[in-house]
Amino acid sequence: MNPFTFQTTPNVLFEAGASRKLPEIVGSFGAKRVLLVTDKGVRSAGLTKAAEAALAEAGVTLDVYEDVVADPPSTVIEAAAKRARELGTDLVLSIGGGSALDTAKLVAYLAKSDEPLDAIYGVGLAKGDRLPLILVPTTAGTGSEVTPISIVTTPTTEKKGVVAPKLLPDWAVLDPELTLGLPSHVTAATGIDAMVHAIEAFTSKNKKNPISDQLAKQALALLSANIRTACTDGKNLEARSGMLLGSMLAGMAFANAPVAAVHALAYPVGAIFHVPHGLSNALVLMGVMRFNLSHAEALYAELAPILDPAAADLPQPEAAKRFVESLDAICRDCKVPASLAEVGVARQDLERMASDAMKQTRLLVNNPREVTYDDAFKIYAEALGEALPAA
Repeated sequence: MNPFTFQTTPNVLFEAGASRKLPEIVGSFGAKRVLLVTDKGVRSAGLTKAAEAALAEAGVTLDVYEDVVADPPSTVIEAAAKRARELGTDLVLSIGGGSALDTAKLVAYLAKSDEPLDAIYGVGLAKGDRLPLILVPTTAGTGSEVTPISIVTTPTTEKKGVVAPKLLPDWAVLDPELTLGLPSHVTAATGIDAMVHAIEAFTSKNKKNPISDQLAKQALALLSANIRTACTDGKNLEARSGMLLGSMLAGMAFANAPVAAVHALAYPVGAIFHVPHGLSNALVLMGVMRFNLSHAEALYAELAPILDPAAADLPQPEAAKRFVESLDAICRDCKVPASLAEVGVARQDLERMASDAMKQTRLLVNNPREVTYDDAFKIYAEALGEALPAA
């Protein structure tokens, strides 16, 4: 057996209504001044209201930073960190989607370490101290609450990652009640994102390990069993709970067996066209899956019975194809947009997107099959709905 390292968030609270227990957790750090990192949409939807009231009642001074936007730009992160330093923040709390959680990780780190953000892009470069950090996801998608990763959009619209164990929070607080109001299209996109995390962790060429494998399988089972119900019956707490738990398990998996080409090709879509990360992944997913099929056949076949029990009796090549087909059916049933054109991508954009995708070497090295510029261009063209002549 190959040696491996597995790291994750040390404390997880999963419970309907868990966000009302935040004062107790904050109190365990002796924190008196807390910065809440969120976005205007989450706050206006009332998702932070219970936590804000409970913390105020506990005598905690709560400052709110709500200027987070999708695919957070470096300027937003730096502004939030500056504010945390100026306020004398004791602890960073984030309630929101992946962008808010990613922002909060870096705010907690930058506010304490005083390092410039530009100095810590990459793997293992953030080695200083951070403020205590509590993350509360409001979507079942990124799994950011259990990953040591923050993704930043640079001024040139390039996506860069900060990857370091210091970014793992002290607590992940999962409250499925906070996800009950998610619109169907957001539920679909974030849910597919979580499924991608599980699939890419399981098929990763680097750092694939037995713990991540089991987490990925369990995550895929929970997500695939609940995503259709969550999309059609958003108030179903059991389905929402299954999605949130599946998202977290997938996050634990890919934090230790990293993602690959789906994410690499999704990043330019998000950065250039301001498309939410989950939807960006969903739009390129099927093209990458079909591209990888020849090199990931055995692994796809192993996952196939999770999506379709009948695949267990099929020969390996057919089971692998069934897996891809079953995933495509989930995307269709959940009404994921079928073309990049629906988010504003045009033919003339593909060269730039393919070039930008090639910069994601941190991710591409994990893909089961090598991806060239021409491959990326063809996958984007397919996702745009264009048929290219055979090479």
